[in-house]
Amino acid sequence: MAEDVRTLAALRTPFPGESDAYRDARTDLLAQEIALQRQIDAVAEQRRKLPPGPAVEKDYRFIDMNGDEVVLADLFGGHDTLVAYFQMYGPDRERPCPMCTNLLGPLDANASDIMQRVALVVLARSPVDRQLAFARERGWRNLRFAQTVGDDFALDFGGLDPDKGWENPVLAVFRQEGACVRLFWKGAMTGEMAEEGKDPRGMPDIASLWTVLDLTP
Repeated sequence: MAEDVRTLAALRTPFPGESDAYRDARTDLLAQEIALQRQIDAVAEQRRKLPPGPAVEKDYRFIDMNGDEVVLADLFGGHDTLVAYFQMYGPDRERPCPMCTNLLGPLDANASDIMQRVALVVLARSPVDRQLAFARERGWRNLRFAQTVGDDFALDFGGLDPDKGWENPVLAVFRQEGACVRLFWKGAMTGEMAEEGKDPRGMPDIASLWTVLDLTP
């Protein structure tokens, strides 16, 4: 759309009882919201135009929900795209990371819809039975879980700091082209990139917690 966003924002229907100050401020904000949506679309389009990513050469192994040992290609389940979230739930953790938990709840609610188009799997270093026990506690019913075999996947994709022993969440998207699996995109924002005074947030941030709270006063 070529229209000036301020012109589009001026088309907003005023709410009864609005003051002039509220109307002007809300129109200015709407212009920014329109511009933001356009920027989100532009970034998504730029992401889709990424050249072919690196081929995944290492033989990463996982234990799926049937107890079978599988490779990364097996997690695609007939799709050509796999969205994988590595949650911070290693065998030494009593409970999963709270922020991973807040992200996975809404993801579970949308998993059936998402998996109509792409494969979706949650990975962790803990056994699948342990992950499923926590999922039942939270009322999650739609997510698929798998355990990483060994720590190669976590180490190579940034899910485990080998020096400090810390776990990190990882969001990664893979594409399957015949027998070849390639990394399409992986979240790359780190704590060092966070704005001053803020916890690090990935981009795009798929946690609805922040989206909702950012709407509030």
